[in-house]
Amino acid sequence: MSQLYSAALSIIRDGTASQREVGEILGFSRSAFQRFQSEPPSQREQSDMDVLPMVITTFHRHRRRYGARRIAADLKLQGVAIGRERVAKLLGIAGLSALQPKSFKPRTTESRHTLGYNENLLLERPEPTSVNRLWVGDITYIPIVRTGFAYMATLMDRFSRRIIGWSLEMDMTDSLVIKTLQKAIRSRQPSRDLIHHTDRGGQYASKKYRAIIRRSSMRQSMSRAGDCYDNAFMKSCFGTNKTELQMTEYENYREALSELTEFIAYYNTSRLHSSLGYLSPTKFESTVPS
Repeated sequence: MSQLYSAALSIIRDGTASQREVGEILGFSRSAFQRFQSEPPSQREQSDMDVLPMVITTFHRHRRRYGARRIAADLKLQGVAIGRERVAKLLGIAGLSALQPKSFKPRTTESRHTLGYNENLLLERPEPTSVNRLWVGDITYIPIVRTGFAYMATLMDRFSRRIIGWSLEMDMTDSLVIKTLQKAIRSRQPSRDLIHHTDRGGQYASKKYRAIIRRSSMRQSMSRAGDCYDNAFMKSCFGTNKTELQMTEYENYREALSELTEFIAYYNTSRLHSSLGYLSPTKFESTVPS
């Protein structure tokens, strides 16, 4: 119980909530809490009281997207040495829990077309060792109140996990993916022989899209027919994005565009990736020799 009281006292001193509010939320006796306040805290309790506000601030700054592991990594970057288990304990004391992924099955791929396909160039191929060697792309749906769905196309640099181009439209014509590709090319200026990998959707097989791929001297790669694991990395990325956006339904296209713009800026510049040594994609790219 002393840990709970220590957490409560830290929250009150930090100005996050009043004593009455904390007591009602955590359900402890006011008289027992007052007795606790008259007793000097142990060294460990004092340490927890000191670090708890930083844990809570980091948790809310990342809008419930970070669990104990990433909060510990974030605090380490701030010069605060704290372990994952201790962060998890403090989160539990404060009654905080990160967002959890929900299963979803977007129906955004129409592969039964007559536009032709490309072989999968990623099979048994090692991971890229520098930026602009492998781009992966996909399309997902974005729920919109009354109008049904908007659609978001994204291209990501597989090496750094950085989202290098994206577009949001109310339909899934090839215009959606063409805009995304053009944005990525303008921002990255890739060299020859970059591999561009997607599923077998008709948008990626359109004549206009393939023409841009050819002019840019890219090598187009597509997943095998009926194999959802061939582009699993991008599917996983969309799952993460939807979880962390707390995506339900947006009121309109403008609101969806605003939220997605903010999130992708956060994803690229602030979100720590365990696979990148707990760096953001932008920071990771800055540490890699060009």
